[in-house]
Formats: sequence, C-alpha cells, structure tokens
Amino acid sequence: MSRKSSGVFMLDYGAGNVRSLVNAVNRMGYDISVISTPQDFAKAEKIIFPGVGAFGSGMASLRAKGLEQPLREYLASGRPFMGICIGMQSLFASSEENPGVSGLGLIDFPITRFSSDAGNGAVKTVPHMGWNAAATVDGPLDYVNHDGEDSRYYFVHSFAAIVPKSSESVSKEHQHLLPGGWTCTLTTYQNETFISSVKRGNVFATQFHPEKSGSAGLKLLASFLEVNPANFTQPTPPTTFPLIKSVPDHLSRRIIACLDVRTNDAGDLVVTKGDQYDVRETTGSKNVRNLGKPVTLSASYFQQGADEITFLNITSFKGSVLADDAMLEVVSRASECVFVPLTVGGGIRDLVDSATGKITATALEVAAEYFRSGADKVSIGSDAVYAAEAFYKNGNRGDGSSSIEQISKVYGAQAVVISVDPKRVYVKSVEEANGHAVVRVGDKDIGPNGETLAWYQCTVKGGREARDVDVKQLVVACEALGAGEILCNCMDKDGTNSGFDHALLKLVKDNVRIPVIASSGAGKVEHFTEVFQATNVEAALAAGIFHRNEVKISDVKDELRKNGFESRRMDVAL
Repeated sequence: MSRKSSGVFMLDYGAGNVRSLVNAVNRMGYDISVISTPQDFAKAEKIIFPGVGAFGSGMASLRAKGLEQPLREYLASGRPFMGICIGMQSLFASSEENPGVSGLGLIDFPITRFSSDAGNGAVKTVPHMGWNAAATVDGPLDYVNHDGEDSRYYFVHSFAAIVPKSSESVSKEHQHLLPGGWTCTLTTYQNETFISSVKRGNVFATQFHPEKSGSAGLKLLASFLEVNPANFTQPTPPTTFPLIKSVPDHLSRRIIACLDVRTNDAGDLVVTKGDQYDVRETTGSKNVRNLGKPVTLSASYFQQGADEITFLNITSFKGSVLADDAMLEVVSRASECVFVPLTVGGGIRDLVDSATGKITATALEVAAEYFRSGADKVSIGSDAVYAAEAFYKNGNRGDGSSSIEQISKVYGAQAVVISVDPKRVYVKSVEEANGHAVVRVGDKDIGPNGETLAWYQCTVKGGREARDVDVKQLVVACEALGAGEILCNCMDKDGTNSGFDHALLKLVKDNVRIPVIASSGAGKVEHFTEVFQATNVEAALAAGIFHRNEVKISDVKDELRKNGFESRRMDVAL
C-alpha cells in the first residue's frame, strides 16, 4: 500500500520503543521521517515527540543534541505539534522526578509523583499502568475519544500533573486549571485525578500512548495526521477549576495473552505450551508441541481484544539472544500489526564469552535490541534471581551492575518486568523453612503428606535449577533495584487449568508496591474473576487456554464486567 508523504516528522531523543509509533503512523497510511539535526525542523509540517523514561534524561538528551532551541522555535511557529508521555511532560516547567531540571516551560504547573497511599490504609501501586479513560469536563475535544465512552488509552507513568482537590481551591470562582487557558482531558487513578492530555493552539499532547492504545489510539493519531493545520490551531474551550464534575476511575484489569516461543524439532520457531514447564508431547512422537506461528497468533489476540501480548523465548538461556535473528524478527513483525504493549522475555542478561570470561554485550545492549525491534518492555527471569542474591550479599543494595538497574536507569522502571518461576516447598512448620517466607496453601494445593504450609523457592534456567531464594526475597529486592512490574508464575500450577495460586499472589502483592501479573493455572473464565477478587492483582495472563480456543478473551472480559470489574472492550474496527 502506498503511503502519503505528509511532512510528518518524529523527534526521537533516543529512549524507548519508537518503532511502535512509526508502525502506527504507517498503519494510518502516512510516512514519517526522523529529526536528526536542528536543520530538520524547517522541513517539518507536523511533529510528533514521543518519549519514555525519565523527565530529566529526556530534557538532557534534547539539550545535548542541540534540539531544544529549534523545538522552541517550532512550537512558536504555529505548526502542529503532538507530544506523547515525556513529550507531554516536557512542555511543563519542571518535574519532581528530577528537581533542578527545567522543561520547556509552556505550562506552569507541577509534575509530581503519584502517592502510594490510596487512603483508608490501602496501598496504591505505582506506576499507573494499564488502560484508562480520558474524560472531557468543560466541552468536547475533537482529537480524543473516537470510540465514544468506550475509548480507553494505555498509560504507564509514575509522575503526572495531578489536579488539586476541589476543596483546596482558594476561590469559588472558576478559573483556568492550567495557566494560559489549556483544554485538558482528565483521568483518575484511585484517589488522584490528573491531566491526561492538553491542547492549545498548535500544541496537543497526551500522557498516554496512542500508538499502544489499539483502535482508540490509532484513530487519535489519524485525526492529528489528517487535520488541516489551519483547523488544528482553532481555539478550544479551556478547562476550568474547581472541576464542574468528578472524574471516575476507569482503570481496567488487564488480560494478557502469553506466547511461549522456541525452536521445534524441525527447526521452526513456534508457539508451544508446557505442563509444569515440559513442552513435549507425552505420547507418540514426543515432539515439541506446536500451537501456531508467533506473529499470526499475536495479531489474532490483538484483534480479539488482548490488552497486552507477551513473548517468552523459553530456551534463550542456552545461547545469545543477539544471535537469535528469528526471535528479533518475530518481535519486529508483530509490532507492525499489534498496537498494544509488547513484552519480550528470555536471555536478558550480560553476555559473556565462555572462553575469555569477558562481557561481549551488556544486558542494556540486549534489551536495546528488543526495544529497537518493537518491544515496549523486557521480562527478566533467571538474571533477576542472580541480581537478588547479589543484592542481599551487598547489604540490601545494588551496585548499578545488574540487568534491572542498567535497563531501568535508561528506559525507566516501567520497561522492566520480573518473571518469577517458583515452586512450592512443603513444610510441616514455619521453623522447617529456615527463615523463608511461609504461607498457608489453598485447600486444593495441600502437600503430598497433608502439609498445609509451604514456601516458594525461586528457580532459574526455565525451572531446571532451584536457588536458595524465596519469592518474597526476590520481589522485594527487584523492586528496590528498579523493576516496575512482577509477572508471577507458579510451576506447580502450570498447565493444570485448576486456577491461579492465590496464596502465592497474595504474598507477592503484600510485599511490593508495583503492579503484579497473575500467571499459571487459568482454565476457565471464572478463574480470572476469582484471582482479581482474592488477590487484587492488576493483570492476569494465560497461554494454553487461549491457544487451544478453550477460552475466548472476549468471554473473560464479559465475565469481569458482570462481576463489577473495569475491562477494556474489544477494539472497535478501524
């Protein structure tokens, strides 16, 4: 399909997955060029400025590349501009994230961190991660909510322009929420409401990621790409404060489709699924189970309404992922047709030459390859266990060398997922666990000798090697090192279709303040509702039941809504 050459440019300062934005713009039928020098600004008719990571590093990179002043001049020129995430926050004067670092200063309003206190003794996870609404309160805004009230957008951020409580207003008269009369959409995350997009004249920016927001996001991008610049700069009604109505929290529980990918006996890269991590058929040929092609399945799950897609390269511990061109190609091709977040796991670690012992590529360089191929997050498994062991050996602190620290420092905590692969160790008493965190297991999970207590031992190398680290120790250490999310598997539940391990998930949720994904054991739609009710995790992941068409993603979401949970509806057709 031929694409329009529209004079659209992307301002890339070098952080995160910009391939997704390029793919989304291409999907809408447009070409997009990259600004690489200050002179490129003069060629641009429209600019999109995406960004992830930290406010300070984004501004520092703009300045180091000599792009700040030409960007200021472009913004003053009246030509259309769209900022995304850090691209929006850069418009503000400063951010609590990096005190002393100045932004572009178009908006004099504080950027502050979400509170972990949800009120009444409840804990709120940070970052705010997932699908939420963007509400207008003073009048419609033509550039958002093309799917009506069902429009949901993907957010992932720890800092925001948080709106003061109406009771904090010193005046009963309505005044502009943002100095200068900006039009805003507002979003609520539990007990805090924040500004989720801004529009004034030629400047439009979103805190959420439209390129990762399915049909709602693609339509938003299309409206920017297609608009006549003269129409784009027309005045819009400024948002006033105190707010004329409250903004409900519509953060959805995420349903994630997971694809375990490995080479089969014929040498093809396939999606497979194991029973307690054994991916071979139990009878007949005993070959690796082949449940489909990775790109085809991921595209199908996107169309069915999956909120995220996760690829796990389950044999990557055996070699270098940088030599695995096929897996990188899978990610690249999937990102061309999947417009929800993509997570990739397997082999995220420093690569060491076995002969010399020298590092040939750092974990950061490995992750960067996945990000350049189209991934939004990387999932760290075995290397997270080694990092936790080093953390405790070093007096409960990191030294900056772990894969978690390397990647989160550059790309942000939200880009680092910890994949936990534990198995139960049954004990008759707490003392028998030798200091490890013990839980009382569910009635269906009692041990072989009637044990009702167990601790969860972490494993590495795809569950093949156990370490003297329990799940609580692992997740506490990984959060301290800079991880932004926990994917909690359970070897005992894998492939059983008996439901998620609630005792394990409660243990994890009680000990971290970052989002938790439930994994392993789903067998029917009710299991998803049950895990959200019992553990309050933010997301649930499944694999085999989706691959074998035993459960439909749409049926899971219908069941959640019937039980009072927010759930993003299936994408409205483009």
